[in-house]
Amino acid sequence: MSTLAPLCLLCEPWNASEGNQSSTTAGADSGWCQGLDIPKGLFLTLGLVSLVENLLVVAAILKNRNLHSPMYYFICCLAVSDMLVSVSSLVETLFMLLMEHGVLVIRASVIRHMDNVINVLICSSVMSSLSFMGVIAVDRYITIFYALRYHSIMTLQRAMVTMASIWLASTVSSTVFITYYHNTTILLCLISFFLFVLVLMLVIYIHMFALARHHLRSISSQQQQPTVYHSSSLKGAVMLTILLGVFFICWGPFFFYLILIVTCPSNPFCTCFFSYFNLFLILIMCNSVVDPLIYAFRSQELRRTLRE
Repeated sequence: MSTLAPLCLLCEPWNASEGNQSSTTAGADSGWCQGLDIPKGLFLTLGLVSLVENLLVVAAILKNRNLHSPMYYFICCLAVSDMLVSVSSLVETLFMLLMEHGVLVIRASVIRHMDNVINVLICSSVMSSLSFMGVIAVDRYITIFYALRYHSIMTLQRAMVTMASIWLASTVSSTVFITYYHNTTILLCLISFFLFVLVLMLVIYIHMFALARHHLRSISSQQQQPTVYHSSSLKGAVMLTILLGVFFICWGPFFFYLILIVTCPSNPFCTCFFSYFNLFLILIMCNSVVDPLIYAFRSQELRRTLRE
């Protein structure tokens, strides 16, 4: 029972032929194609850290009425999505360890059903996590460019409908994906969704940074304080780089993996890249650890609630 097993099964076309595999892996034994042997303890550690962090975020938002706003509700949903990824990984890793040591004996049919349920849960968590990152970016865009109309545009009712729609769409799409994971169209839809979220965040955050930079330039020219302007611009650029850089580093390799499955399943380079699948899962779990630091813990109100 492996995390996101259907994605691993997608490797069957380039594993099916022994003759083809022997020719494509001739140089693999001597190079980087061996992949990485990632200990299960790392999955457990990252899962526990992410679980604690995101539980704190959810608890703080639920406790403090000042945080009961659409923006923090979206952050809360993102924390729940990341928490589900952590819980799924923890449960699956624990089951694998118990079965490897003979403590737990389960029939193969039961294992398959459990695997499907966990995979649907993980996939829906991944989809919802990406969706809420995009929604948070849109919410921040509205906050800056339509500040006076924000409360009429992003009402609590619209926020609730948005959250419910994302959870429903994520559950349905992940169920379809797990059921028809061999279908190339399904993979292309998932890749397109990732690219859409990436481009959306890139355009929105760069536009917001450009606006902030323009305002700072106007203020500094009036007050004759170029040092303050350059310092603020540098901080904004660093934050933007961290935000988009973390997103791309954590999610990019996994979706590049999906692209290679569609485009070159039997290519020697692609075959080597596939052997690092567990590393890509670790990066996704790292994203669940980093998300609270980027989206939640930067809020003074939320940090004050945690201290209390």
